[in-house]
Amino acid sequence: MSAPLRVLIVDDSRDDAELTELALRDAGIEVEVRRAYGEAGLTDLLRDFRPQMVLSDVNLPGFSGAEAMGLSRAMLPGVPVVFLTGSAIGAPGEELPVGDGLVFKDELELLPDVVRGLVAP
Repeated sequence: MSAPLRVLIVDDSRDDAELTELALRDAGIEVEVRRAYGEAGLTDLLRDFRPQMVLSDVNLPGFSGAEAMGLSRAMLPGVPVVFLTGSAIGAPGEELPVGDGLVFKDELELLPDVVRGLVAP
């Protein structure tokens, strides 16, 4: 039996973070999850938890998914970053970041396949 996939979820909504984790578990993906609810704590979790995948909300209070991706990639190059969003409309003048994947929160059933595709050998 292989070790659980270490996943860091960056989302200001506890409910959305829990639904994200449940989508992975319900699909049979064994995960060890840590959560950051914004910029605070993200650096520590990247350093100490060393996730194998980062799932980040696009819009965070005072912080953005793009910033979370930049920090993640600076500290852990090569770790996939998948964005989660509730809306196809970004802030005015901004395009939605894509990272290594983009999943709408009302289509979380698609997330397990995205995750499997990124961690497949």
